[in-house]
Amino acid sequence: MAKARTAKLTRNTKETRIQAELNIDGTGESTIDTGIPFFDHMLTLFARHGLFDLTVKADGDIDVDYHHTVEDTGIVLGQLVKEALAEKKGIRRYGFFLLPMDECLARVAIDLSNRQAFVYKVQASDTMVRDFSIGLVKEFFQAFANEACCNLHVNLEYGEEPHHIAESIFKSFARALDSATQIDPRLGDSIPTTKGML
Repeated sequence: MAKARTAKLTRNTKETRIQAELNIDGTGESTIDTGIPFFDHMLTLFARHGLFDLTVKADGDIDVDYHHTVEDTGIVLGQLVKEALAEKKGIRRYGFFLLPMDECLARVAIDLSNRQAFVYKVQASDTMVRDFSIGLVKEFFQAFANEACCNLHVNLEYGEEPHHIAESIFKSFARALDSATQIDPRLGDSIPTTKGML
C-alpha cells in the first residue's frame, strides 16, 4: 500500500497562529477559517479544484492588516506540500494549467524541483475586492514558492475584474499543482530527475 501523502503543521509567531493539514490525494474537502472571508474563498477553491483535502485555522493580526495572515498561510501551505511529497518518488514533477474565468485567462506553471524561483506577471487596474487587495495574492505565492522550494510562474494573460483575476489564478495554481503531484506509474519508485535526487 502506498504511503499516505499527508502533512500536519502548527506555526506560531507573534503575528499569526496557524494550524493546518493537507492530504495531497484527497477529494477536495476543506475547512478554512483565516478570519479573511475572501481569502477563505480562494483557499476553498484551491482545495476543490486541486482535489486536495485542506484544513486551515489561522488567527492573525488582521486588525492591523491582512498581509501577515496571507503570507504566513502561504508559508505553511508550502511547508505542507514539501513534507507531504517527501522524496517526491514517482511524481510527475511538472504541472501547467491555462484557466479561463469569464474575461480573465490565467496561466500557471510549476516545477517541484527543490529549487526556489518565482515569477509573477499580473497587472490589474483595480486591485480591491471589498477590503482585500489582490496584491496580497503575490505575497501568498511568493511565500509558497519559497517554502515548497519550487519553480512557480504565475501569469495573467488578460483580465479586468479583481475577483475574477484572483480566482482564475488560484484555480489555475490548483490544477497545475495537482498535475505536478500526480503519480506516474511508469516511474515506479524513481525520482523524476537525472541527478538521482531533488
